Amino acid sequence: MTIGILCAIPQELAHLEALLEDAASEELAHARFDRGRLDGREVVLVGAGIGKVNTALTATLLAHRFGCRLIVFTGVAGGLDPALSIGDVVIADRTIQHDAGVIEDGRLATYQAGHVPFFNPTDRLGWSVEPGLLERVRSRLDGFELPPMAARAGGHDRPPRIVFGTILSGDQYLHCEATRERLFRELGGRAIEMEGGALAQVCEAFGVPWLDVRALSDLAGRDSRFDFAAFVDAVAASSARILRHLLPVL
Repeated sequence: MTIGILCAIPQELAHLEALLEDAASEELAHARFDRGRLDGREVVLVGAGIGKVNTALTATLLAHRFGCRLIVFTGVAGGLDPALSIGDVVIADRTIQHDAGVIEDGRLATYQAGHVPFFNPTDRLGWSVEPGLLERVRSRLDGFELPPMAARAGGHDRPPRIVFGTILSGDQYLHCEATRERLFRELGGRAIEMEGGALAQVCEAFGVPWLDVRALSDLAGRDSRFDFAAFVDAVAASSARILRHLLPVL
């Protein structure tokens, strides 16, 4: 089974590109798709670019053009859960496109992407990871520890925590303490990024399982842009390391 691996930015991609064996590249649309072997598994690795449209485009090609039977997004995200720190890892059990919905009275009410309450209503909100896949991932990570992150890399000289939960996706970079608190309170998101919700929507359409693995490069508040620049390289390595550990059960 060929596994599709998506990253958004060069810092995420670099940790996996260097390990790809027998690589052969193909340029398609705006992206380079690298076929090869990663730790003995057949993969197609691609840098999607930032945002939901870029992710939807490349995920569609991975499923339809390259025949990937599972697609994983690996990279970094902003933290929403105040219990988490820079360097901790969130693996989605569900993802929600927080920027989709209805704007009324000057405020967005999040609603399932592709639906409008008065036109094609639904009780659904978000996309959930396939239960069997999620159980294999949980079992594989039981007892697994990442190397401690040094304080200078944003860590606390302890192994980063690995948690599961809701990840929010939207086409905005969050640099606002009030919005961070609201999204955590209202939607229960533990992390926020710009791609996973689109991946889930495309994968469901193709009947392809998906995973979203995110290490926290910042805490999505007032210092997020500075934290991201300082810590993105170190935390992206953690996400890639988890992906490699999971490959045998994917």
